[in-house]
Amino acid sequence: MKTAHPLIAATLAGLLLAACATAPTLYRAAEGAPNAVGYSEYRLEAGRYRVTFQGGAGASEAQIADYALLRAAELALRDGYDWFRVADRATTVAGEASGPRFSLGGGSASFGRHSSVGVGLGTSFNLGPGPSFARSIEVVFGRGPTPRDRDAYDAREIVKTIGYGRQRA
Repeated sequence: MKTAHPLIAATLAGLLLAACATAPTLYRAAEGAPNAVGYSEYRLEAGRYRVTFQGGAGASEAQIADYALLRAAELALRDGYDWFRVADRATTVAGEASGPRFSLGGGSASFGRHSSVGVGLGTSFNLGPGPSFARSIEVVFGRGPTPRDRDAYDAREIVKTIGYGRQRA
């Protein structure tokens, strides 16, 4: 019976590792379904776009925000602009946050001259990859020196810094 405990522990450890492993969110165009992982853009007018990056479950919010900036920088350079300013931004979250949940319940019953009382305690743990984030930004492009504004970005620098470390499909 003593040999069963290490086997159970090893099995549980393997299940936990498998639950924690998530596929990386790749930088690519979103294809197919409306909530497909990847980037999409919509041209609002000349020099103005709405860019969205939908991340996969478990991708960090920071990574999704960076990928939206990267796509905006690529569009700016493609259209002959040097910089862009983020005019508006929004982040949406889908899925439940992971974490333990506890519940406590009670009940009673009466059967003629006999009665009983019961109390129960339950726990559950979400072992899924976590929520998925989508970042939408509205960007305005410009030419010349990048304005000294916290919402203005040099398109070439964004492609160089964020684009260098991405995982592309």
